[in-house]
Amino acid sequence: MSVNVIEFITLDGIVSDPDGSGGTPTGGWAFRHGPETVAGDKFRLGSALEDGVMMLGRRTWQLFSRLWPGRDDPFSARMNAVPKLVASRTLTDASAWANSHVIDGDLVDAIKRERRDVIITGSLSVVHALMAEDLIDEYRLLTFPTILGTGERLFSAGGPPAYLECLSVERAGAAVLARYGRAPR
Repeated sequence: MSVNVIEFITLDGIVSDPDGSGGTPTGGWAFRHGPETVAGDKFRLGSALEDGVMMLGRRTWQLFSRLWPGRDDPFSARMNAVPKLVASRTLTDASAWANSHVIDGDLVDAIKRERRDVIITGSLSVVHALMAEDLIDEYRLLTFPTILGTGERLFSAGGPPAYLECLSVERAGAAVLARYGRAPR
């Protein structure tokens, strides 16, 4: 089992509001580069969508549950079919998106019990909670040539250190997909 974080990110480390749905003044930054930069399996999830499970925070799940079920392309079919775990203290009904279930109890305990590969999309509060427990095995970051100067950061000041190694880098439209895994200890 591995825990993999996938994020749209700016050059200055901002991950908040890439699609503009949050209504922030700088929102929508990822989509300014055209749909080809964000469409399809840009994060190279491959078999993880067949064999793994997605973990989403409530806000990301609510956004995705409005977007993905109505799509019918091959990648969307895979996104709709994958089992989805939702970390939320307030959401009780996850029936709006197929194969979604609200986790019972503590997020960290749920991740430690999980036997499948876990893919965390967006969901910054989930990512930060798992970072604090040193449970992230890989980061797949689609980095956009944008500097915002403000917003929520993936790696915040005062956060725990992480020692990573670059696993791969490739161009993806206007962005760059980089994969980072735990460095050998």
